[in-house]
Amino acid sequence: MADEKPGKSQGAATPGSEGPALETIRKLVALMEEHGLVEVEVEQENLAVRLRKGGAEAMVVPAAPAGPTALAPGRAAAPAAEAAKLPTINSPMVGTFYASSSPEAEAYVKVGDHVTDESTVCVIEAMKVFNEIRSEMSGMIEKILVKNATAVEFGQPLFVIRPD
Repeated sequence: MADEKPGKSQGAATPGSEGPALETIRKLVALMEEHGLVEVEVEQENLAVRLRKGGAEAMVVPAAPAGPTALAPGRAAAPAAEAAKLPTINSPMVGTFYASSSPEAEAYVKVGDHVTDESTVCVIEAMKVFNEIRSEMSGMIEKILVKNATAVEFGQPLFVIRPD
């Protein structure tokens, strides 16, 4: 019995028998929970791990836009096509998007607000630090693309802006 093959008892790990890989995975899961991340990928010398939350919320796929036959002739197609050509303010980091400085505070910007290149448009929390995100261009906020208190990725569009 001392020469038992490792494959025969893989089902249940006894306390203290976990290897460094399992401990690393547990730490990654804890970090995902702590920072509200949906996905994380890590590669080390002898370990490659990719974790993704699979709840119903993470699996929601945006519906495809309705075809031209569903639109009223000449009414909604022009603004949608025009909005697609407008620049966006993108997230400079991975973190949690907040529209205001606190739950009781008013949002930094609303649709229709005019911003300058130095206007704060939101904050993104990353690793317990709240980072003010500036517009970096002057114009009017056309659309807010992210809901408050949701996770955002690096480069993800946050706002559509109509430049001055």
